[in-house]
Amino acid sequence: MTFSRPKINILKFQLILLWFPVFLLFNQAVFAVEITATLDRNPVNINTSFQLTYTATQSPDDDPDFSPLKNNFEILKQSRRSNSSWINGQSTKTIQWILNVMAKQTGHLLIPAIAFGDDVSKPISIEVSNKVVAKQNNAEDLFFEVEVSPKTIYVQSQVLYTLRLYRRVQVTQARLTEPKMSDAVIEKLTEDSTYNTVINGVAYVVTERKYAFFPQKSGVSTIEPLVLTADIVMPNARQHLNGFFNRPTTKTKRISSKAITLDILPPPDSFKASHWLPAERVRIKEKWSGDIAKMKLGEPLTRTITLHVKGTTAAQLPELLGVTLSNGLKSYPDQPLLKEEKEADGIIAFREEKVAYIPSKPGNYTLPAIEIPWFNSRTQRMEIARIPETTVTTIGAIASVENVAANNTTVAKTSPVIVEALDTQKKEKKLWMGLSLFLSLCWLITLVFLFRKQKPQKIESSADAKEMSLQETIKKLKHACADNDQLAAKNALLVWGKIKFNSNSLSEISSHCQAQLRDEINCLNKNLYAEQTTSWEGKKLFQFYSENKVREKVSIKTDDGLDPLYKL
Repeated sequence: MTFSRPKINILKFQLILLWFPVFLLFNQAVFAVEITATLDRNPVNINTSFQLTYTATQSPDDDPDFSPLKNNFEILKQSRRSNSSWINGQSTKTIQWILNVMAKQTGHLLIPAIAFGDDVSKPISIEVSNKVVAKQNNAEDLFFEVEVSPKTIYVQSQVLYTLRLYRRVQVTQARLTEPKMSDAVIEKLTEDSTYNTVINGVAYVVTERKYAFFPQKSGVSTIEPLVLTADIVMPNARQHLNGFFNRPTTKTKRISSKAITLDILPPPDSFKASHWLPAERVRIKEKWSGDIAKMKLGEPLTRTITLHVKGTTAAQLPELLGVTLSNGLKSYPDQPLLKEEKEADGIIAFREEKVAYIPSKPGNYTLPAIEIPWFNSRTQRMEIARIPETTVTTIGAIASVENVAANNTTVAKTSPVIVEALDTQKKEKKLWMGLSLFLSLCWLITLVFLFRKQKPQKIESSADAKEMSLQETIKKLKHACADNDQLAAKNALLVWGKIKFNSNSLSEISSHCQAQLRDEINCLNKNLYAEQTTSWEGKKLFQFYSENKVREKVSIKTDDGLDPLYKL
């Protein structure tokens, strides 16, 4: 008796053999290690080394093959380092290959893809220029170079200040002064970078440091020279005979960078917005915690607005969300979150605001558009970052509530015994609830009494410290107004606003004040940033501040409303 093998098994086997290479390729694509290539700066100068870093989050397939780099670049030095960490129960690993590289020619060069076995990095481009560095007089061994960008500068806009120290001698100790500029906010950016370069056939080691300046007043202002005091090792042919414990012979040398004079322009007349915001890039976005088309009665829905601005500080960012005036939609704003990130090409400021909306009746509610006018410092034009108006829809449960009431009425008519039993249970439940609430209240009062009795000094000392700081600030404001000192009055108002309202700018502080004080603060703010300095009298400012304080006390005594979810 003979059996024939089913043909379907042969077909399955052939299909497996056919698709097996495809599965292998798919697995390689899924499990390929991502390798990123980054540069420490771009563009670079010819005969100037730069750092090229390859980073992998997992171990690649094999060691890298850097031979394709040698066509357009010279590898001066290379190293490898790895870092492992364990965070929240997850293990992460980072492997880096760091190359010190110098270009062989100028132009727009492509750094090719580098193979790590079967894993490959992505190619990146770099611009190589032939910029000539001018030496300072009689400072060929040690000299500074200063670069400022941009050339056209508006008040409160970002100015990148780059300081480079060129040296071809050994330095044992060095002390560098900090940059100074009147009426400006100064921030040091990333860590110093060091690289090699060649000028007129002479090799130099370059140390580069970057700062961000934000001038707060229009007019002519000067960045003072930076002074370096360094101990330089003297060349000595018999130095090796002095012994291991002898110090090398040094001499002290002092050099200065050149002073930089800036012509700071006031806001242009074409900028019509009330809040002046110069920047290089502005991005605004929103996010909701749920579906805005299906909001439920009595349940909160949170809206998050985030503003990303490059080329400014967090203190200059405007408010994003106003008060939503609607009978059926209540809004409860949270405290804004401000932070900054420092990068090699400037500062990126972030402002995040959250507001919880709670609908009290069904319907459609339209939230107004959010518009942030800003001045593009690159294109010299006014632009608007915008979130269009948003419509939220509330779906209610009014019909279901009526049905429940109708059902309860039917039960009451058809089942009197059950209703009577339920009423008895409700009465007993209310009695026990009342007794429990009374005992809980007594326990809470006792706990508060004991806590106050044990730690009154700490609470009082914290409140007293805040009150003393506030009184000291008010004294400074009074003296500044009496002396007609605009800058001192501004600084005192900023401290007062930080304590009272957690605000970081005069425009934000003025929004919390009465009309007369608000107008006087805005007048001071405009006068500080005016192109020409005008006389200012601080008598009115302090007078309206005193009146505002009295009105504030009266409003606190007469306010019987409910406390908000978030109190400043």
